Amino acid sequence: MKRTTIAAAMLSLVIAAPVRAETPRELLLDAAFDTHDKANALKRIDQAQGAATAQLARTPADRDARLSMAMAVGYRAKLTRSRGEAMSAKRLFDGLAATDPRDPEAAAAVGCWHLDSVIELGGMIAGMALGAKKATGLAAMDRAVALGGGRAMFPGLAGLLRIAIDPADARGRALIDMTTRAQTPEKVDKLFQRSAAAVLAQLRAGRGELAQELAKELLPFGKVKR
Repeated sequence: MKRTTIAAAMLSLVIAAPVRAETPRELLLDAAFDTHDKANALKRIDQAQGAATAQLARTPADRDARLSMAMAVGYRAKLTRSRGEAMSAKRLFDGLAATDPRDPEAAAAVGCWHLDSVIELGGMIAGMALGAKKATGLAAMDRAVALGGGRAMFPGLAGLLRIAIDPADARGRALIDMTTRAQTPEKVDKLFQRSAAAVLAQLRAGRGELAQELAKELLPFGKVKR
């Protein structure tokens, strides 16, 4: 009888315990790396943007919410190939980087916007259609790595972007190698460290083309069919 009572009490506690809502960052991370279906990815992005909007309504100066909002716009632009949203995302990223030049996440967002556009469209078309520039992207990513405090996410993202553009990029390989030894305080850091190890194995084996394709696949939405 006592066991039944205890079990019932424990069950009631589990049922009554509040379920923690996913943060905008968690929703975006799931959409970018764990969702392989475009419709579901867009749904997660919409949820993230809604959560970020609600957060900003409560605390308008919340920088993390502003970055999440900008990322949601940029991610949707990538999946829907919307030039308008791509340009909106660029303005938001540039604004965040301008207000805090020492923010590695803002620098990475700017760099990723430029380099991902080059990967998607090719350098010439990306430049003509969006104003994306490889040199600007590389400089922003190098700044993010320098400011990133040794976290794996920053050299990992920078390295994957470089290898996705050119598997013979020596700086890209060095960044990938750096990532395998970098700090992993967050889930996203562990994710990029695993990705870097997989790409590095291909590079060490002399399989540059496979490394390039793998790098593209391991970038945000690389596994989503569009």
